[in-house]
Amino acid sequence: MKNKKISILGSTGSIGKNVLKVAASFPEHFTVIGLTAGWNIELLRQQVEAFSPLMVSVAEKEKAKELEALLPAASRTEIVWGQEGNEQVASLEDADMVVSAIVGAAGLLPTLAAIRSGKDIALANKETLVMAGRLIMEEVNRQKVRLLPIDSEHSAIAQALEAGRKEDVARIILTASGGPFLHLDKESLGQVTPEQALHHPNWDMGRKISIDSATLMNKGLEVIEAYWLFDVALENIEVLVHPQSIVHSLVEFVDGSVVAQLGIPDMRVPISYALSYPERLPTGLSRLSLTECSNLSFLAPDTQRFPALKTAYEACTIGGCMPAVLNAANEVAVAAFLDGKLSFPQIAQVVTETMARMDYKEDTDIETILAADRMARAESAAVLQDVAKLDTIAD
Repeated sequence: MKNKKISILGSTGSIGKNVLKVAASFPEHFTVIGLTAGWNIELLRQQVEAFSPLMVSVAEKEKAKELEALLPAASRTEIVWGQEGNEQVASLEDADMVVSAIVGAAGLLPTLAAIRSGKDIALANKETLVMAGRLIMEEVNRQKVRLLPIDSEHSAIAQALEAGRKEDVARIILTASGGPFLHLDKESLGQVTPEQALHHPNWDMGRKISIDSATLMNKGLEVIEAYWLFDVALENIEVLVHPQSIVHSLVEFVDGSVVAQLGIPDMRVPISYALSYPERLPTGLSRLSLTECSNLSFLAPDTQRFPALKTAYEACTIGGCMPAVLNAANEVAVAAFLDGKLSFPQIAQVVTETMARMDYKEDTDIETILAADRMARAESAAVLQDVAKLDTIAD
């Protein structure tokens, strides 16, 4: 495989750091030429010194000045900032692939810029497809680029699909760990703290994704992502809770055959697969011991205790801009929970109520989707205030 030049959107986050670990392990295969980050300037400085990218982008101009002061005067790295800076890094002429790992809606426009620039995409930002799946897939096809998933579940599906023809697929089955509260009763869920919700039993993830995993919203977003990524009817996409996180997802074919992808719960495996596709790299990670994971269990998700999953299916069924509304409301609600302004069950409540208050809009273009995102965030803020008033009355 030839040396591949890559840019990483969100290099200081959990996925971004793992991508850099993979790149560092295979310097003969990958050259990092672009990085974007938000506010973690010290970590970004370390990454710049380790990889000497051509360009990096930070959140704002003041952070760009701060980074410039920390780097050697002879540094060749150009520093840009803001949304425009992110899109510049995403569109670097020399890049062969862009890793989209910015968390949340902020990843949409840079990812779209990369696609329009003819770059292959390694996608970890599921919100890109949740918010604008139809438009993104149309642009992918128009530009004739590859869109390779990094999420372990979608990577597993992509690998399993290679066992048969697309027209022979009967079901896609996404697995969910169930998060830290899998067996907690409904009443106790109202008392859990952000610290408890952030403690995932199997995966090392960022704060927002950890909360989404605990509510099962993460799985709901992944259902919508799979709907667009694999062009499968929504009713043929199912979710099973698999606490061991060994079977990463499954594909059932019309003859009854079920193909599953198994592996250790380490994001460097799907990352290396996406970066090196269609080849595979010897990662040097520990191998899966089947004798040590002989007791694998699968459960139906409990949408009474975790209603976010059902809400995501509803948003996808409605279509148009409603998945973007779902995502925006969830981002607002998760932030409020982490700030101690909401209880854990109220995250899903805020999302459901926001969707109920929003009018249907067609996803005609990116501007319409972004407008729906902004309106949903404003509406979610109003819902938060209503929820707080109800709590005050209850007290």
